[in-house]
Amino acid sequence: MKVLITGAGGQLGLDLVDAFADHDTVGLTHAQLDVTDEAAVAEAVGALGPRLVINAAAGTDVDGCETDPDAAHRVNALAPWWLARACERVGATFVTFSTDYVFAGDPPIGSGGERRGFTENDPVGPLSAYGRAKVAGEQLVRETLAEHHIVRTAWVSGARGRNFVRTMLRLGEEGGPVRVVDDQTGSPTMTRDLAAAVRRLAVSGRYGTINLVNEGTATWFDLARAVLERSGRAVDLAPQPSSAIDRPAPRPAWSVLDTTHARALGIGPLPAWEEGLDRLLDELGARADGRSSRSR
Repeated sequence: MKVLITGAGGQLGLDLVDAFADHDTVGLTHAQLDVTDEAAVAEAVGALGPRLVINAAAGTDVDGCETDPDAAHRVNALAPWWLARACERVGATFVTFSTDYVFAGDPPIGSGGERRGFTENDPVGPLSAYGRAKVAGEQLVRETLAEHHIVRTAWVSGARGRNFVRTMLRLGEEGGPVRVVDDQTGSPTMTRDLAAAVRRLAVSGRYGTINLVNEGTATWFDLARAVLERSGRAVDLAPQPSSAIDRPAPRPAWSVLDTTHARALGIGPLPAWEEGLDRLLDELGARADGRSSRSR
């Protein structure tokens, strides 16, 4: 199968290229294809004629999106639209990624009165320009192409690129005090596990919106503590409230994604986030159980 992956130079794009290595896969980086250029997108997809297009290009700097909402809309809303339109012309299936930040952060309540994760059918209510652009991108794709997969994921970390896990490893190596917010709860996700699930999803014919995240929940502080403990880095780690950080974009306090739909379809479950984290630390040579604890 001929596969086109955009944003192939990013942490998720690189793992997607690996996951589809046994196919006729073309990975295009931002330098090779600017997905916000409609004409360039149409030309690239038309020339390659893929059966599957996976869009891993995105603007994920949440605060940057807040200060430049027009740019956020171009990359997170218009770009998926241009790609969906191009897929429609060549008869390709389309996969694109959305986010837990489409939700406002008020926990939905389950039948027993407990907090539950957001399902694919819960109403959205983004707090930030980033979230609003992602919602717009979702809707434009739905209106354009029936053969689409909108993958909502969250708190993504991989062995390559900038992400929270690699930042914690660096801070742990530096040895100074580390302060991490403990009032935001979500679904940590490792790109290797996500890419493998996308491979299963892409050939399933089960089109629509789906949550794909590692199983389990954590606060950012929980994730930071797990990274530092598992990598053997002894630092002065302490929690802090979100209000202690002056950021342009608000974050949802609760953005856990429910994975019932993925599990029922046989696309999930993804492994528990702690298991995925251990494998990521192994890949980085950073787990303190006899392996090298050096971060990269």
